[in-house]
Amino acid sequence: MLKQLNIQNVGPAQAMELQFGDRLNLLTGDNGLGKSFLLDIAWWALTRSWPAEVNNKLSTGMTAKPHGNERQRSGIEFSFLSNDEPVKGDYHFDHTSWYWESEHYVQFPGIVIYAQADGSMAIWDQVRNIYRHPNAMWRGVDPHNRPPAYVFSPDEIWNGLDDNTGKPLCNGLIADWAGWQKERGSTIKAFEEILAILSPSKDEEVKIGDLTRIRLTDVRDIPTLKMPYGQEVPIMHASSGIRRILSLCYLLVWVWQEHAQACKLLGTPKATQLVFLIDEVEAHLHPKWQRSILRSLFSMAKEIGRWLPDSQVQFIVSTHSPLILASMEPLFDPDRDKWFDIDLIPGNHHNPLVQLTDQPFTRRGDASNWLTSKAFDLKSGGSLEAEQVLEEASIRMNEGLIDADQVRAIEQKLRSVLGDTDPFWIRWRYILEKKGLQP
Repeated sequence: MLKQLNIQNVGPAQAMELQFGDRLNLLTGDNGLGKSFLLDIAWWALTRSWPAEVNNKLSTGMTAKPHGNERQRSGIEFSFLSNDEPVKGDYHFDHTSWYWESEHYVQFPGIVIYAQADGSMAIWDQVRNIYRHPNAMWRGVDPHNRPPAYVFSPDEIWNGLDDNTGKPLCNGLIADWAGWQKERGSTIKAFEEILAILSPSKDEEVKIGDLTRIRLTDVRDIPTLKMPYGQEVPIMHASSGIRRILSLCYLLVWVWQEHAQACKLLGTPKATQLVFLIDEVEAHLHPKWQRSILRSLFSMAKEIGRWLPDSQVQFIVSTHSPLILASMEPLFDPDRDKWFDIDLIPGNHHNPLVQLTDQPFTRRGDASNWLTSKAFDLKSGGSLEAEQVLEEASIRMNEGLIDADQVRAIEQKLRSVLGDTDPFWIRWRYILEKKGLQP
């Protein structure tokens, strides 16, 4: 698992340093400040590859670029929980690529799963993949010709992934799911268990239906889902949120199955560590699922312990959802979990700077209260119009310069943007009564 990450002159900031928790790491911040960038960097540290370099069909996961335009040293330093000695990587401008010091040839002893926000996913397995050293310092020839990673576009998750020669690397969700279901063995049972764990509740459990055909010209057996309203729906007709959950469940089971086969074939021990990188963990999910997804992921981590005994699971996830943060209040353990927030701060020459801060996690009791926290930096949880009217009303009350006509005008504005039960009404009525005014 990742223990530490130190970035100098790379991406949107001059420097970022993270000391990771060994269970959950939350990343928050406005769009464009570097959450996805940090996940890409974490993937590179763990795998020494960039997703879009492995699979050019991707539009995300590109090679990280130095900060600014000057040819100043740009570096990435990281360490693993299993090895305290830091590994250092440098950007070479002439080759527009990253290199690491050959004497620090430290391999991550585990499996990495990276779920990107656009539905792409990437897998790295200590047994089935291999570091391709950019310095050409790789000693010997890999007899298995292992790829640097398995990187899937959304379509390839469902329909299969080939290497650059057309040789199949993965059959894809549709074919494998149908095959597992026909075999009725342990693999489909594991798949069903993970689906149940990631369902939002027992009342809305995602269940597997019978295989079906969807058209005369398609001879494939298509998996279906049993929906809460009683129908069995082909999986390609499922919603975006359910499709993402299905993709994650499928690749997790596929990774476990293929990892076990590879370990048996090569006579090597199974992985002891598993890292999940998830960009926008709430993507496409209904609020009911947003409130339960991290709890479900923790339960899934316990299930993985049956497949990989004595394994450790680490999550590094980004989010824009106040429900995600609120859902963590009963679960957050400061000894194992971290929250990192990225903000814009005043800088020189009127140019704001990007700054990452390790934030203390405090309970706020309600998702709406998280909107005004450091995670999202909003003045209020209401509409922009409501925020402006409330600010005007507060200024008028505090200044004390208000007459009956102004009261009526502000009252009319408040009624157009606030609900009847908004707590501001109590304060507003109290101040008016104290001043002897009526709307």
